[in-house]
Amino acid sequence: MNGAKILLESLGREGVEYIFGFPGGALYDIYDELANSNIRHVLARHEQGAVHAADGYARVSGRVGVSLVTSGPGATNTITGIAVASADSVPLVVLTGQVSTHLIGNDAFQEVDILGITRPCTKHNFLVRHTKDLPDIIRKAFFLARSGRPGPILVDLPRDILCDSAKFVWPGEVEMRAYRPNYMPNSQQIQRAVDLIQKARKPLFIIGGGVVFGGAGETLTEMARSLSIPVVSTFMGLSGFPGDDPLWLGFIGMHGIPAANRAASEADLIIAAGTRFADRSTSEIGKFANKAKIIQIDIDPTSIRKNIDVDVPIVADCKRALEDMQTLIARKCAAQNWAEKHGEWLRTAADLRKDHWAVYSAEDEGPGAIKPQRVIETLGRITGGDALITTDVGQHQMWSAQFYTHIRPRSFISSGGLGAMGYGLPAAIGAQLAKPEALVVNISGDGSFQMNMQELGTVMENKLPIKILILNNRSLGMVRQWQELFYKKNYMATVNNFQPDFAVIAAAYGMASFTLSDPQRLPEELAAALASPGPALIEVKVAQEEKVSPLVPPGAALHEMMLM
Repeated sequence: MNGAKILLESLGREGVEYIFGFPGGALYDIYDELANSNIRHVLARHEQGAVHAADGYARVSGRVGVSLVTSGPGATNTITGIAVASADSVPLVVLTGQVSTHLIGNDAFQEVDILGITRPCTKHNFLVRHTKDLPDIIRKAFFLARSGRPGPILVDLPRDILCDSAKFVWPGEVEMRAYRPNYMPNSQQIQRAVDLIQKARKPLFIIGGGVVFGGAGETLTEMARSLSIPVVSTFMGLSGFPGDDPLWLGFIGMHGIPAANRAASEADLIIAAGTRFADRSTSEIGKFANKAKIIQIDIDPTSIRKNIDVDVPIVADCKRALEDMQTLIARKCAAQNWAEKHGEWLRTAADLRKDHWAVYSAEDEGPGAIKPQRVIETLGRITGGDALITTDVGQHQMWSAQFYTHIRPRSFISSGGLGAMGYGLPAAIGAQLAKPEALVVNISGDGSFQMNMQELGTVMENKLPIKILILNNRSLGMVRQWQELFYKKNYMATVNNFQPDFAVIAAAYGMASFTLSDPQRLPEELAAALASPGPALIEVKVAQEEKVSPLVPPGAALHEMMLM
């Protein structure tokens, strides 16, 4: 069996349904075999799009996403996608073509040291040196990608390895002496955590992406309700707890919900699950939650105390740690009336939810200047929070986090840690393939959409009913906002004086399009556009001057927000 067949057989053994890829000279043999494979190849229009699509598929399905690109520029075009997956802990296997082994190091045509280039942003990477090693390497790549703290793995495939023949031998269970992630929590640390919960009067859950992608959302929701503990999330933790629950106070951070930021500053105990306390969540580290004891649960030991000193560190799978805490609490505190104990704090939380949510003024709204927040609110009402949302990066991303009610886990897909513009459309492709029955809406801005709008071709070729909602404020809004607030309105390179006609672009791909500009007709027109069959591009003309509020300025604490 040649190396290309061995590779595809190995991917099949790992349950791969889709490969998101783009062919090239180093991959001739793989593509020749793919024609007869049960694995479906999805042709991206750019290698970055291929990796983002695999990323979106992984986030929604919970499985490992796979992309396939050629050597040289094909491989280097994957870097942003790999870095996004690394920052957000997404399980990917990225397969890159490489020149033949005897040419490596000779500056051959389309040769790059992709292992060296990607080492800082992959969990691990492999260069296959012998055809017979392919099954073992693929097995290890998938194991590493999905175990412990998930992440991207790169496998570099020299062309002669794919041409040469070897006997196919599928390995057994993976054993890696130097890599043994710990899933089970330490019982003494669980005891310490429960002791703090018993003593606390103002406890608060802060949940991160580890709760969402670790499947701990249901466990955490049950625990929060049974103990009457309010919940906030990081940006990556959105959808990990139902946004329509009375205990929900929103997400914390630079552009977090004011109620959430204030709650984090007032709590006397923080139970942090699946978050590394990134700077966008905590703002000024020295001023973060100074009144609180902190319990931190994370599968990755290097994330514990990485940014914030904590009182009880628990290195474990979030779901298992929360389950153990629940079991111990039930045994030790069966008679405790938690709603009564936390009554004053719950009333405070209810007041925060009522009086300190994200708001906006519609005073200057008019034709051609719809408030973008209203668009997101209207989308939420139409879908009932039941859509699968992907976003690009910028103001629209923050409004999507603030004004859409995220109810179900894995329903909000966005580039959080890296903040990569151009992520949303290809991620929506992967999301739609992972969940064909879902309404998938990619919320984008006019700047972000132009980063990867060539993937409209992939949408149309695969007949994916994705709805692309462009909030067009004719500017790079987030940078423009900072220029207005901190740089004396020096709008350098942020106002788009020239824009393409997005409806014409959609028509060029054979896609239906809708242009919305009247705030009075927004609900009916948006509902009609979302209900249209097949893919559609929906452009909404929104107010250019609108800003994201709140904003925690550099050096400030979460409660020291600027409200606009």
